[in-house]
Formats: sequence, C-alpha cells, structure tokens
Amino acid sequence: MNAQLSRDGRTIVVSIPISFRRKSSRKRIIVPEGANNFGLPRSARNDSLILAIARGFMWRSMLENGEAGSVRELATREKVDDSYMARLLRITLLAPDIVEAVLNGHQPDKLTLNSLSNAFPVRWDEQRAHFGFVEQPA
Repeated sequence: MNAQLSRDGRTIVVSIPISFRRKSSRKRIIVPEGANNFGLPRSARNDSLILAIARGFMWRSMLENGEAGSVRELATREKVDDSYMARLLRITLLAPDIVEAVLNGHQPDKLTLNSLSNAFPVRWDEQRAHFGFVEQPA
C-alpha cells in the first residue's frame, strides 16, 4: 500500500496493488500479502467445499451410529462411489479451525476440494502448513 498527499495538499491518494484472477467464470480480486490487516476478506465462501465437509461429517456420524455397517454399504445406499465417500470421510480429519475457516470463507487458495481429494497430513499443525494457513501475530 502506498499513500501520497496530492500537490494541492487537500487530497490523499492511496494505491493498493491488486490483480484479477478468473475462477469458476467469476473474477476475483487478489490483494497483496498483509491486506487482511485492513479487514479485507481472504477468500470467498466455497459452497462445494462446504457441502463436501457437511457430507463427510454426516456420513461419519451414520457409520459411527451403526446406521450402516461399512463404507461400501453406505455408499450404495447414498448412491455414490465408495472411493468418493472415502475421500469425503477423510475430510473429517481436518483440524477444527480449518473447518471453521472454510465455513467462514477464509480458506487459503491452496485449500480446494481437489486438494482435499489427495493425501494430506493427519497432524493438525502439519495440515495448517500444508494448506497454506499463515500464523497470525499475537
């Protein structure tokens, strides 16, 4: 960010470098590092990611409560592929603060449904680093 006083001394001109990125046929404004200090949102809510998290937790609950005897049985009942269900069940291993960030639309760009389909660390501190969460100063 750059602020300058105009020549007449009556106006302050503030420049913030931004770039535009197209994602899912929508344009997004990409702000520089540190822009969150100005209260700007980091990311928009990702409804497909939120739905995947909700399904994963719902299916895990159904398995834990004995509503289905196995992932394969539940996948057949839910009419989804059992490997897809297993990938969504793995999402329930995410750190609670990561899930909260996704629900609030504050996930880093690295955290996508596609990135969650691949193997990711089980330890929560390693997950934060893996997906690009940055420690905020205290």
